[in-house]
Amino acid sequence: MAKLNILKDSDPTLHKISRPVDKITPRVQTLLDDMAETMRAADGCGLAAVQVGVLRRIALVETEEVGLVELINPVIINRTGVQHNIEGCLSFPGEYGYTERPQQVTVRAQNRNGEFFEVTGTDLTARAFCHEIDHLDGVVFKDHARML
Repeated sequence: MAKLNILKDSDPTLHKISRPVDKITPRVQTLLDDMAETMRAADGCGLAAVQVGVLRRIALVETEEVGLVELINPVIINRTGVQHNIEGCLSFPGEYGYTERPQQVTVRAQNRNGEFFEVTGTDLTARAFCHEIDHLDGVVFKDHARML
């Protein structure tokens, strides 16, 4: 495994839309492993492939509620409730803002073996799912933040 470079706020790549993963290869699986190592080294709870310069629809979320979840081609299929909370991002170190996110979300994605699954998260996990999937659409948390 290797620790990857996390792109910072001024990098225009962060605002690009990621392409779907058509085939899950050993290279994709290695990327997932490297992303997990990178996220943990940076003390984060989520990381999108675009944040390490790879424009593919791949993201990770790791919280106490769900453990490590690898998301390939993720889509939010259900949102309920509302939460307002402080949010930050590994690509914007030291910056935080209040965001409005769903209280609970359910995501449908593929795992590293190409199998489809669904996972539901609340509170921090729901925020992290939304945050990382936003990254895949070129949206950063500051686009949602009311107050930085």
